[in-house]
Amino acid sequence: MSDVRVIIQRDSEREERVVTTGTTAADLFTGERSVVAARVGGELKDLAYAVQDGEQVEPVEITSQDGLNILRHSTAHVMAQAVQEIFPEAKLGIGPPIRDGFYYDFDVAEPFTPEDLKRIEKKMQEIQKRGQRFSRRVTTDEDAREELADEPYKLELIGLKGPGAADAAEGADAEVGAGELTIYDNLDAKTGELCWKDLCRGPHLPSTRLIPAFRLMRSAAAYWRGSEKNPQLQRIYGTAWPSKDELKAYLDLLAEAEKRDHRKLGAELDLFSFPDQLGPGLAVFHPKGGVVRKEMEQYSRKRHEEAGYEFVNTPHLSKEQLFETSGHLPNYSDGMFPPIQFDEQNYRLKAMNCPMHNLIFDARGRSYRELPLRLFEFGTVYRYEKSGVVHGLTRSRGFTQDDSHIYCTKEQMADELDALLTFVLDLLRDYGLTEFELELSTRDPESSKFIGSEAEWEEATEALRQAAEKQGLPLVPDPGGAAFYGPKISVQARDAIGRSWQMSTIQVDFQQPARFHLEYTAADGSKQQPVMIHRALFGSIERFFAVLLEHYAGAFPAWLAPVQAVGIPVGDTHVPYLEEFAKAARAKGLRVEVDSSSDRMQKKIRNAQKQKVPFMIIVGDDDMNAGTVSFRYRDGSQENGIPRDEAIAKMVDVVERRVQV
Repeated sequence: MSDVRVIIQRDSEREERVVTTGTTAADLFTGERSVVAARVGGELKDLAYAVQDGEQVEPVEITSQDGLNILRHSTAHVMAQAVQEIFPEAKLGIGPPIRDGFYYDFDVAEPFTPEDLKRIEKKMQEIQKRGQRFSRRVTTDEDAREELADEPYKLELIGLKGPGAADAAEGADAEVGAGELTIYDNLDAKTGELCWKDLCRGPHLPSTRLIPAFRLMRSAAAYWRGSEKNPQLQRIYGTAWPSKDELKAYLDLLAEAEKRDHRKLGAELDLFSFPDQLGPGLAVFHPKGGVVRKEMEQYSRKRHEEAGYEFVNTPHLSKEQLFETSGHLPNYSDGMFPPIQFDEQNYRLKAMNCPMHNLIFDARGRSYRELPLRLFEFGTVYRYEKSGVVHGLTRSRGFTQDDSHIYCTKEQMADELDALLTFVLDLLRDYGLTEFELELSTRDPESSKFIGSEAEWEEATEALRQAAEKQGLPLVPDPGGAAFYGPKISVQARDAIGRSWQMSTIQVDFQQPARFHLEYTAADGSKQQPVMIHRALFGSIERFFAVLLEHYAGAFPAWLAPVQAVGIPVGDTHVPYLEEFAKAARAKGLRVEVDSSSDRMQKKIRNAQKQKVPFMIIVGDDDMNAGTVSFRYRDGSQENGIPRDEAIAKMVDVVERRVQV
């Protein structure tokens, strides 16, 4: 047997090793139980892969993102095997890993029930304990069609094999791709007999026994390949983790997230609702929700005024041609509502504000002395989200963006991006979010959806990269995630329970100024094209409202709370005193109510606690005689005998400093 030289790469450490022909990746990492796959020449491989001379091999640990994806993809296969053992008539769709878990789609006669999921999970545990081996083999289209003749959806995927396969169906790249076609067999650990098989690119764990912890979560309907024109399948979602402790921590997080669900809190706190008469993804804000929203917007307006922004307003629809000019209609039509025809023309509901802001810039001649020109609008837009992905306020069909478009010279671009990103992060901190990372979304050179020259994209991307790096925050690459007209920086914020939310986006755009022929007169009298910077700070008012509601679990800081204080009398004789106190507090701008209902005092306190009111002002005989009040806080603590003026000043101070109590 001849020798093979390989380089083992571990972070920054390189080790050259001489091994015999036929040595596998598993042999290179013997005894390293956390290693579940290998990256060879940049491609993920099973541990059974026989290394070749000169190759660079990196271990892939189960706790890495690639390792988690492999664990979850393998668990999806185990789930599919379990489903077909229990329901032999089930036809297989696709089963990719997703964030925090996996899913698999099945064509079955009846939707899965919770009892079905319990049976499937029990069967999965049996398969996991059998220690079946995942074994990869290359096949041809012809042989695969013969083997999978009873799996119509797999046959369709075989027909999609090639460069477009990953775009043809969500998760299809887990099944087929541009390379060779492969099938994974699940083999009995003792006899080597075939137990189950699936069309799949892999890689997978060596054995089902290496799946440490999993749980099936729920089932839902899903259209094949995401199209409503296709059959409706049944999708089972699950999660898998490297240890039972991590699974438990994740399930605990989900339980806490369920308590904080903004849709649940919105109903309990009487903030907003989604009337069936309006349709999916369209919310109405109730008076209390309107107060929170007003405070969010007013503070944002104040900060934008201080930063030199100018406020504009634009209509909710326009002629369709406007979105042809901007490039949105040919590149984003699936996300827009169908045309409305009148006056023998097609009109569209506005899905974005930038084309209309371009018209404002172009309404008259512009001088370099006006730049940077910062336009700002709370602009309501409408996007056609499929009903299956609409989710409360976080993914809706009608929402209001806090949208800004900055027009500047190329010489001003770097400083403007620096100031803009600092402004965005500081304002998010004012609303109580403090942990951030940045994501840089760039162009995919292989995709045809991006417009503009390579040089323009490189210049715009580098400007964003430099601005991001100055913030000293983690910078995560997002290849191919840019908008069709330019790269973007996304601010990812962590909430109180550690979840990451995409918040603000900043995009550099050389394309729309060119498409709209925007110009300004430079100092030398020449006509020049401005740089356009898109920026949505909250993303949308509605979505940011939902994030803050879940972040605070409904207990908004006093400055945002719809009711900042409730007066609770010990008896009816104390109501006039509290009404007088409330009137004085309102004169200072505080939102104060008095509970003069017939409920007992303890019931009034419980009601205020359920409504998560920051201050409860309790008054009995002693307070009334002394001209004082007693404070009770949300955590149950209490301060007694506070003079009335001092109590009002204390609340005003808490509101003005925007702190939590």
